[in-house]
Amino acid sequence: MSTIELEQQISPGSPVSDGHRQKTTSLSGKILIGVTGGIAVGLSIVCYPFVAPALRRHCLPFVPATPNQIRNVLSFVKPSTAGSKLLDIGSGDGRIVIAAARSRPSLKADGVELNPWLVYYSRLTALRNGVFNRTNFFQKDLWKFSIAPYDHIVIFGVEQMMEDLEKKILSEATPGTTVIACRFPFPTMKTVDRIEEGIDSVWLYRPVTKPSSHGTPNGA
Repeated sequence: MSTIELEQQISPGSPVSDGHRQKTTSLSGKILIGVTGGIAVGLSIVCYPFVAPALRRHCLPFVPATPNQIRNVLSFVKPSTAGSKLLDIGSGDGRIVIAAARSRPSLKADGVELNPWLVYYSRLTALRNGVFNRTNFFQKDLWKFSIAPYDHIVIFGVEQMMEDLEKKILSEATPGTTVIACRFPFPTMKTVDRIEEGIDSVWLYRPVTKPSSHGTPNGA
């Protein structure tokens, strides 16, 4: 075979070279698609707990409480007995629950939160702050969570859900329970006291309606 014929067979335009390049490109494309798909699935798994609540009719967005809000809430938390229990509805990163447990040694403080990542973070923070044994964080839907066992209830609500929250509290809470609403007041419940400080405002209530018999105990 002459040198010219050999060069023609291995030249870039030859069928052998083109076929090899096509196979390499095809393999690279499959790898890229696989990596991209894996990243998309991973992001979906991580983001789902944050996005899923927004798909519900009512949801509590995670907006961390400010130091002033925490101070205002705690000013209304006055445990009457050693067995007093506080519940933070939509507890987020757990700062209200942890602050209450640290400042009120006789208080047992719980939080209910739908986002599992925030629940895990809250438990870790409670452990770091030395109140792990006096706090609980439940990863549950607040509408299916019984509030009957608590004598202090804190809620950082949104305006659109305050009416439904008021109905839940009036049907489940024990008469005389201290209910503290932050940022938005309840539409019809009688206010006992309030602190007016813009977004740090809090309203104090003590519902008198008898609780419903439909409440169910909460599991861990």
